[in-house]
Amino acid sequence: MRQTLRRSGSLDPFDSYPQTRLPPEQVQRLIHSFLHKIAFQYYPLDLNATTNPFLVSWWPLALGDPALFHVSLQTACLDEELLAQKGFRSSEILMADSVALLRRKIGNTSLAVQDGTMNSVITLATIEFGKGNNKVAEMHVDGVKRLVKMRGGINSVRQTSPLTARMISWVSMLIMGHPQFDTQDDFGIGDGIPPIPEWQLDPAATHELPETILDVDYDVRNVFIRLRNVFQRIQNMQFPNTQLHDLTSFVIHRLLYLPLDAANVQQSPISECIRCAVLIYMFIIQGPTYYSHAIMLNTVVISLIENLSRLDVTSRIYSSLDIWLAANAQNFDFSATIYIR
Repeated sequence: MRQTLRRSGSLDPFDSYPQTRLPPEQVQRLIHSFLHKIAFQYYPLDLNATTNPFLVSWWPLALGDPALFHVSLQTACLDEELLAQKGFRSSEILMADSVALLRRKIGNTSLAVQDGTMNSVITLATIEFGKGNNKVAEMHVDGVKRLVKMRGGINSVRQTSPLTARMISWVSMLIMGHPQFDTQDDFGIGDGIPPIPEWQLDPAATHELPETILDVDYDVRNVFIRLRNVFQRIQNMQFPNTQLHDLTSFVIHRLLYLPLDAANVQQSPISECIRCAVLIYMFIIQGPTYYSHAIMLNTVVISLIENLSRLDVTSRIYSSLDIWLAANAQNFDFSATIYIR
């Protein structure tokens, strides 16, 4: 019966899911909305109902976890109530019950570190952030970070629960405005977010790169060269969406671990321009997975525009790299055409 409910969203005459305080008909409608709409909004990287992780991994957990079930319904309920513009009575009921159920789980160490608990906490953080309750959202992020630490770190979580680890690392970064988890090194050492296997291969020869790149700070240059190498290697091969998701998350976390600061004269403008342009490129690839990244992306675009202005006053020979930098900025700010001229 649960299999039927998950696959087709059909009505379940046996109510074989956790009970809520909402009318059964409304619960059935919210279940249908989650399975047919919300799951694909949260994870647009996979529009296949037989492989989307929110359908094949998240939902089976929710059917056996009252807290996660309530939180999942809440995402669908908020979507419905926002469209109806008639208040948020049902979602407030689900929120109150979600918090109460979560408190019971967190009070038990073995239950606190379960995937369902961590999924619930990070989703509540997303909901509160969407409502503008930033302090509450940040409190939830701090809480889920403690749970991750209890599990041995974000990479340890990823070994057994890829969706949970990916969502926690990405959403916590969007809410807090900067990465909450470090990355592993280029060879997969450490307990942070790991690189994909292609990242660890020897990068392409530097003589194929624009001469300008040789003047870029090592950390940024290393990311640029390795990322270029990865894209060249996968041009003529199947590259799973989850791999692309992991690549973008790793690169963005690596490049954002140092704060964006156009006023920092110690950082060369070309290094900061390349860093920002790569970030913009990767944010575009990632898309609105889990939650919109518009706020962070806007910050990066502003930093790129400011650093392009700093770069424009330097004496140097322009190359194809400059066109790429300006094109990334121009996607979001028409004033970047000044730099192109």
